[in-house]
Amino acid sequence: MKLGTRRSEDPEINMTPMIDVVLLLLIFFMVTATFLNNGKLHVALPKASPQASDQSRNSLELAITADGKMVLNGKTLLNRKTDTIKRALEAAIVNDKHPQLLIRADAQTPNQDVVTALDAAGRAGISQVGIATTPVKSR
Repeated sequence: MKLGTRRSEDPEINMTPMIDVVLLLLIFFMVTATFLNNGKLHVALPKASPQASDQSRNSLELAITADGKMVLNGKTLLNRKTDTIKRALEAAIVNDKHPQLLIRADAQTPNQDVVTALDAAGRAGISQVGIATTPVKSR
């Protein structure tokens, strides 16, 4: 019986699975590195430009004092709850198709009061909201 010699084939290494694993690890490390940097993020708040924005005459004005008192177009609101602000805004925009709101908050006003006002404006259907600022004097 004659046995033939087998051809020796060069072994091949399939690189596709290894490349897939490396790319997945790269994506994983990029995402986790992004999350790690968010905890160390130092935010420098923007300064207001001295240019005045275009405000129409029909815009509503919500003033918020440092102690949280809210005044809508000269009328003091009973409290600073979201529903109270929303109802007052809805009553003020009855005939206005594109209502605008300008929030004038005191510099010492807690962020929560401003966020509550923004939330109430969104629930009332007001999509154009501005926050009044004073210009920073340049040196």
